[in-house]
Amino acid sequence: MSNWRMIDFSALGDERGSLIALESHKNIPFLIRRVYYIYDTKIGVSRGFHAHRDLEQVAVCVSGECTFFLDDGHQREEILLDSPIKGLYLGSMVWREMSNFSHNCVLMVLASRHYDELDYIRNYEDFLRDIK
Repeated sequence: MSNWRMIDFSALGDERGSLIALESHKNIPFLIRRVYYIYDTKIGVSRGFHAHRDLEQVAVCVSGECTFFLDDGHQREEILLDSPIKGLYLGSMVWREMSNFSHNCVLMVLASRHYDELDYIRNYEDFLRDIK
């Protein structure tokens, strides 16, 4: 079984607009320690190309869309993120590549840990070796 899955968020709202609350250990399956977002990614640019040893994340396209290519060393999957009411849970040891960013894409990422360069695996061959 892969170490990723989609999460559906409950949207609240009325004629004035919509709101989604993201809460640790409720609709986000970990304590949120870091939040960052990627925006203004140029057309044709891909990002990611890494895995994390211990970090868990939830990615949400709050605007626009982008494509995730995921790999756990056994299976690969392509997932389109194109709605602010859906999140992509990424557990540890998942190779990720993101591409096909729309011009208005804002990709927000919630993380279970603070930034730690030592948690990154930035070479795919090293990732395959470590996953075995």
